[in-house]
Amino acid sequence: MTLNFHWFLPTYGDSRQIVGGGHGVPAGEAGGARPASIAYLGQIARSAEQLGFVGALTPTGGWCEDAWLVTAMLSEVSDYLKFLVAFRPGLTSPTLAAQMAATFQRFSKGRLLLNVVVGGEAHEQRAYGDFLSKDDRYARAGEFLEIVRRLWAGGSFDFHGKHLTVEGATIPHLPDPVPPLYFGGSSPAAGPVAADHCDVYLTWGEPPAAVAKKIEWIRSLAAARGRKLRFGIRLHTISRDTSEAAWAEAERLLRGIDPATIEKVQAGLARSESEGQRRMIDLHRGSTANLEVYPNLWAGVGLVRGGAGTALVGSHAEVARLIEEYAALGIDEFVLSGVPHLEEAYWFAEGVLPILAAKGLWRHPRADLVATASAQVPFAATASAPREKEKLHGVD
Repeated sequence: MTLNFHWFLPTYGDSRQIVGGGHGVPAGEAGGARPASIAYLGQIARSAEQLGFVGALTPTGGWCEDAWLVTAMLSEVSDYLKFLVAFRPGLTSPTLAAQMAATFQRFSKGRLLLNVVVGGEAHEQRAYGDFLSKDDRYARAGEFLEIVRRLWAGGSFDFHGKHLTVEGATIPHLPDPVPPLYFGGSSPAAGPVAADHCDVYLTWGEPPAAVAKKIEWIRSLAAARGRKLRFGIRLHTISRDTSEAAWAEAERLLRGIDPATIEKVQAGLARSESEGQRRMIDLHRGSTANLEVYPNLWAGVGLVRGGAGTALVGSHAEVARLIEEYAALGIDEFVLSGVPHLEEAYWFAEGVLPILAAKGLWRHPRADLVATASAQVPFAATASAPREKEKLHGVD
């Protein structure tokens, strides 16, 4: 088994704290906000592809920049990195979404991955003009993905569903390759949609026993439909040379969180309709005590962040061990992040990935190219080449 690792693009800004903008920084510690500029996000993207991450997840929502537009721009300041673009079916027409994906594939040379997000926050969906119930949003997502899949297969067709109708639907160019669909959801209504349409089922970072049950659930639904899916997990990471250093960093992040902020965020998350969000909350119950919910799995991120709320914390060897444990369950795609996103990408890639590579569980996706460049190009030339590209793209 060869594992794939993806990083994350913080299109809402970055800092040295879990709470964005560097707020709550203890006295004497470095802080400061990092705006979500193309220059900074480009730094993260270029570093991620150099370090061996396959792609980078870009979030969607009213609290961040638009994922399609940002990644289209970043494709011009990077070479190989794929973009796992989160999008919400139902907020645009399926025909337009299929066309957008095909266009992205043509101009990025096949670097699009798609993360289907049905949406678990009713108030946010209503802000976008979407007033369907959660179960109806999943049903609409199924119709949406059926239309998109048929459009990517070519031809023209009509579709009349409960939520969506198209007539004479077609797109001018087919995507090459067809973007794989990543999909997550823990509620009963999510399972059939994932089993029918997705290529990779994503779960948030629960303890392994809970993840195993979820994999078994989706795998059985897919098997009943004659399909076989891949599985991925969304986690944060704090990896250091020693376990003590990693946990010290986790404690530093915790010190930077105001208790009033925790209370406010948890009150907001309590309104969520998302079953996955409820399961994240159950890991910590809004308390800063007992946050290590499984050896080297820390729930502190979820105190002040919606969505994925757990982090791999420990020495590089300990983090690699927990990754192996998830891999043994059937997880082969890991979507990771850490604050700040630039520095944590290096901590993980330079510390954990070599351990996994030595065990035959990971290989740099461009290993042959990297080896050839290292052997044939003097160090001074390889070091200066990225800077020349940055000047070319106007992000110096």
